[in-house]
Amino acid sequence: MSLEKVIEALLFSAQKPLSTREIVTAIKSAEDPETARPKQFSRVREAEVAAALEQLKIDYIKQERAFQLIEKAEGWQLATDPKYAPWVRQLLPAQKPARLSAPALETLAIIAYRQPIARADVEAVRGVNIDGVLQTLMERGLVKIAGRAEIPGRPLLYQTTQFFLDHFGLRNLDELPNVEELRKRDLPVARPATPAATADSG
Repeated sequence: MSLEKVIEALLFSAQKPLSTREIVTAIKSAEDPETARPKQFSRVREAEVAAALEQLKIDYIKQERAFQLIEKAEGWQLATDPKYAPWVRQLLPAQKPARLSAPALETLAIIAYRQPIARADVEAVRGVNIDGVLQTLMERGLVKIAGRAEIPGRPLLYQTTQFFLDHFGLRNLDELPNVEELRKRDLPVARPATPAATADSG
């Protein structure tokens, strides 16, 4: 029995992504059912588990398995190789989620790169009212309220969610394309006397 096989069993059985720490905890907590004593991996360390995960990932690629090991924001998970999606989709008859509109994608991009950000500042960049779009993004779990800005009026601030990272296959926000360049770029900000803008729909 190898550490890789134990980890594979955990990943296969898990209903959600598992972090390295969660895997270590599960392995260390296991007891031999016959002796009630810790098994051979009771002293496993996170570094060993991380190395085993990378090896599993490589093995699946070399073996051209129909599934792959992917690292998501909250941990590791087994997932079907995308090229088998046409067949796997037949087992999932649920209605496909509606695609985001162009205004929604633009708004989401601004929030993702400049978060936390106030609604008025997003509107200053886009030049339109985003009430409907923002509501759509929140209903779909892509954006959430992050608190209030420490400025007069204390407007709400918005940021992306964990689901946003999962949906776009990102481990963290640093994996956004050209993230540093876009975070530093000067963008329009809200002015107190900004006239009312045209409304968007999500």
